[in-house]
Parts: sequence; structure tokens; C-alpha cells
Amino acid sequence: MEKIEKIWRYKDLRDKVLVVLGLLLLTRVLSHIPLPGVDLSKLQAFFQGNQAFGLLNMFSGGSMSNFSIILMGVGPYITSSIVFQLLGMIIPSIEQIQKEGEAGKQKITQWTRIATIPFSMIQAYAMLVILRSQGVIDTWTIFDLAVMLISVSGGTMLLMWLGEIISEKGIGNGLSLLIALGILSGFPEQIRNTAALLGTGDTGKIFGVIAFAIIFIVTIAGVIFVQEGQRNIPVSYAKRTRIGATGGVSTHLPIRVNIAGVIPIIFAMSLMVVPGVVSKYLENARTVWIVHGAKFVGDVFNNQLYYGIAYFVLVVLFTYFYTGIVFKPSEIAENLQKQSGYVPGIRPGTETKEYLSNVITRITFFGALFLGVIAILPYIVQSVTNITTIALGGTGILIIVSVVVETMRQLDSQIKMHTYDNY
Repeated sequence: MEKIEKIWRYKDLRDKVLVVLGLLLLTRVLSHIPLPGVDLSKLQAFFQGNQAFGLLNMFSGGSMSNFSIILMGVGPYITSSIVFQLLGMIIPSIEQIQKEGEAGKQKITQWTRIATIPFSMIQAYAMLVILRSQGVIDTWTIFDLAVMLISVSGGTMLLMWLGEIISEKGIGNGLSLLIALGILSGFPEQIRNTAALLGTGDTGKIFGVIAFAIIFIVTIAGVIFVQEGQRNIPVSYAKRTRIGATGGVSTHLPIRVNIAGVIPIIFAMSLMVVPGVVSKYLENARTVWIVHGAKFVGDVFNNQLYYGIAYFVLVVLFTYFYTGIVFKPSEIAENLQKQSGYVPGIRPGTETKEYLSNVITRITFFGALFLGVIAILPYIVQSVTNITTIALGGTGILIIVSVVVETMRQLDSQIKMHTYDNY
């Protein structure tokens, strides 16, 4: 309450918070403006019966199950960002632009925005085709398809723009806040359904809800513990103070346990969608062995045990892969050497690179296991509690906790800045 009172007292801070709240409210309005030509009851049943697409629906804030004009959410923009990160590893010219500081960052950001348009159209078309194959959408004309694709792409670009306004004019990362709000938007309905379940007086369900609440609290505590966990590697810098004497300064290089964030889960989720979609198409093939193979693949991925194991393994592998992209020991060792910095007891150059590689490999092992468990947490919780009215999405909790912690940090820093100004 004291923080809320301070936020309301300082006009510029109050204006930033009001901008964020107003734009977030606008996005919720947009998520309920539907596109024409779909059976909403069949659509919602489709997302409830498909784990992978249910997770995509969560990232879009329920706009997929509502078939709204922001059907794809900010997913295409995230895809575009990931693509340019990967291209930086393959194409030297893009890697050079990424190293040009703020100017290079602005150029890559502009390319990412432009690439979001074709990505949104491609992803929207793929989603529409899948929904039509499931009988959710009736046959469309070319004009109908064009209207839907343009509307969905425009909705994604509008969300991207609103997210950037929140980042620039408000507090926190705009896109992260949009995703977190979308995840939170499904909680009221889930809580209502769970309350109705408790009203039946079923003792087994009551104990299941209690177990669910305990797991929920432990999960939040675990997410905060791992997200805030880091290894501090001591670093010293040589500094010449006067002729014949040297001094130095000591600091540390922080390495987080979960460097990759939620990106490996998004990678794995995107890959896990492919076999189910392809098998659905091939089940109607004319060749018998292709039909049998498609049905076998579909049955395997419909089995929660096999699906969960494959999902867990992919998340672990992608965690190592993405950590290798964002954390490069060779570049860090080179920069330390250029700045006359060194890790005490380790020679600069190659030995420093090998030391950092060993440290990041060991730390990433625990971060990868953590993300893997978070990814399959819904399957574990449902099998333990038998509660299906509310979904404990570990990915959703991971995003929400990360966004809330970061936003609170920015609020605290803004409040402290005003406190110093008063003195």
C-alpha cells in the first residue's frame, strides 16, 4: 500500500502506470473482437483437447480460442526475433551489425518488424488450414481468406506497436506484459470452474484441489529461486596508478542458472506441433503404409507419457542450444583480455574461455532440467491431482513470475529515484 501511495503521489510515475493499464485493457478488448466464419463451440473444444495448441492459445491470451483479430498474438514477432538471432550465427554481415551497438540494434529491430508481417500471414494461414481440417471453419472464398489474413496480420502489428509504446512510455517490457496478461486472463474462468467443482462436495476433488494449491505455491517459490539464482565469477582488472606501482579493481561476472529464459520451451513447443499436424494430413493419403504410419505417429503423440518424454528431452536440448547462442565464452574471454581483466588463478585467453565453458555447461545442466520439468508440469499435476478445471502451466508461471519481478524492480528504481530527488 505504501508503494501504491508513492506511485500515485508522483505525477510522471502515475502517468506511466496509467498508460500501461490503459493499453493492456485495450488489448483485452481486441481479444474479444472475433473474425467471421467459425463455430466457437467447436473451436474451444479443439483447443481444450489439444495440449500443444492449448499452450499456443495461452501465449495469445485466449485470442485463438476466441478467434479474434489478434488471433496470433505477438507470436510472429517472437518468431521473427528468434530467426534474426539465429541468422546472426550463420551470416557474418548480420553478426557484424549486431555488434554495432545501439545503431545496429535499431537496424535489426526494424528488420524484425518488417519480417513480422510475412511470418504473421504464414502462421495465420497454417492455423486457419488446421482449423478447417478439423471442421471448425467452413469452406472459404479467396476474398474471405484475404480478409482474415490481412485482419490477423494487422492485429499482430497493432499488438507489436502497443507493446513498444508500453516499453517506451510506461514501465516494464511491453511484449512481456502483453503475454503475461494473456496468461492471467484465463485464471478467473478456471477458478470459477474449480469453485463449482468443490461445491459438489466430492472429498477426492477437495483433496485434489488442496494438493494442487500446495504444488502451485511450491512451483512459484521454485521459479523465483531458480530465476534469481546466479553464479558470480570473480574478475579483476589491472589498473596503473603511478610510475612503478599498480593497483586494480575487483568485480564479478554474473552467470544466471536460466540464461535461456522461456525460449527453449517455445522452440520445443513449435517442433512438437509439427508431427501431429503432418499426421492429420497424411491420414487421408491414398497409400496404405503412409496412412498406417501417420496413425501410428498420431497415436504416439496423443499418448501423454510419450509426448511428455519427447517434450522434456527437446526442452533440455534446446536449452543448451540457445544458451550457446546468447552466451559465448570466446567473446567474453576476448573482451576481458582487451580490458586487462582476468579471472584470478586463470590465465587470460584460451584458459579463461575453457574455464567459462565448463562453468556454463554445469550451470546450464540444472537450468535445462528445471525448464524441462516446468514444461511437462501440467501433465504431472493433472495425473497427481485429477483436477482438470484449472491448468497449472509451468511455462505460464515462469513467464508471469519473471515479468512481475522485473516490473517490480523497475517500479522500485523509479520510486528510489524520486526519493533521491526529494533530498
